[in-house]
Formats: sequence, structure tokens, C-alpha cells
Amino acid sequence: MSKNKRAVILAGGKGTRLKPYTAIFPKPLVPVGEQPILEIIIKQLIKHGFNHITITVNHLAELIETFFGDGSKWNIKIDYSLEDKPLSTMGPLKLIKDLPKNFLIMNGDVLTDLDYDIFYNDHIEENSLFTISSFQRIQKIDYGVLNTKSGRTLLSFDEKPTIPFEVSMGIYMANVRILDHIPDDIAFGFDHLMHKMIDEKEYPVVKLHKGYWLDIGRPSDYDKACNDINNLLDD
Repeated sequence: MSKNKRAVILAGGKGTRLKPYTAIFPKPLVPVGEQPILEIIIKQLIKHGFNHITITVNHLAELIETFFGDGSKWNIKIDYSLEDKPLSTMGPLKLIKDLPKNFLIMNGDVLTDLDYDIFYNDHIEENSLFTISSFQRIQKIDYGVLNTKSGRTLLSFDEKPTIPFEVSMGIYMANVRILDHIPDDIAFGFDHLMHKMIDEKEYPVVKLHKGYWLDIGRPSDYDKACNDINNLLDD
């Protein structure tokens, strides 16, 4: 039997930013091309060797469970963890009682060409408590920027500069010990976990991804996903 590679997909949100597309369907079932977002993610995970996927659900949970079933049509195991109330992004992990030593966590609305297998193995080889996949964004400032001393003397001037910064892709690897940092039965997000780990000097590892990544959060993102999907799946 092949080794068990476990992934947890966070799919309990209402997708309010993606309305009107989410007026009828839960966000993970909104189609991108010919497949729902979540089906694309599941097939990518299977391709990279994941054989047990837990989907955390809340909003319109029964539709997601009916669509994906138990995973037998893909020869994997799919099960579900139901949130009775919204627990944000990290809180739902405390409801899952059979997590292995290391497991993948990801948002259910992400399109990427990340090599999940390499990301998984790097985390284990480095014995990391928590690993974040990051992506570089470029923010263009629409104004001339003044660098001043005491708000009075101009030291330098940049005309509409661009500022690079790294953002979380919503894809993580975790050691099961991370559960010790997450409280029970309250909404506890990625932001809360990061602040807590930094305060406790348990610094997460960050892995920069230089390929494709899109968080399908707004209608404009969805339109871009529909335009990009064929090229992404062809790669």
C-alpha cells in the first residue's frame, strides 16, 4: 500500500466577495472552465500523490458532500469535517481527530501550478512545524512618493514606484504539533496563528513560489481564472 498523504481543504466560507456567482452554489462548486474550483484542486492533489482528503465544510455543506462523495470515483478517500459555526481558517483543524504527523492545508479557492509533492517533502525534510507557500506581488503606487525627514525636509522622491512584497498563497504544510497552538471551539485564523507563533518564537518556514497563483476572491479574479484555466491545466 502506498503511503498515506493527507490534505485538508478549507471550504466552509460563504464566498460573499464572489457574489453573484455564489448566490446559488457554494464557492467551491463554482465552475472554472468545465469543472468546479474544488474538483480542479482535488485532481491536482491526486496527481501529486495525495490519497486522503478532508474537506472542512459549513455553508451549503450538503451540496459539496453530494457532489464529491467519498472519493471512490478517483480511488482516494474523501471525508468531511462539519463546522457547526464558522471557525475561520485554522480553527477547523481542531475538529479533525485523525490527522497524521504531517499534512497539507489549503484554501478551496486557489488556482496554482505549485508542485505539491515537492512542497510536502521539503517540509518534512526540514522538520518544520509550519511551512507557508508564498507568492510575490507587485504593488504600483499611483502617486509620487515623498521620503521626508520629520515631515519637513524632502530627502528623495520616487515617481509612481512599484513595491514588491510576499503574500501567503493560502497553502501550508503543518506538523500535527501545530494543534497545540490552536484553541478549541473559537474562530481562529491564519493571522492569529502567525502572531502567536512569532510571539512564541516558533517561526514558520516560508517557501517562495515563482510560478502561477490566483486567489479567486472577487468577480475580477474569477474572470481571470476562467481565461487562464486551459493554459494552467495544459502545463
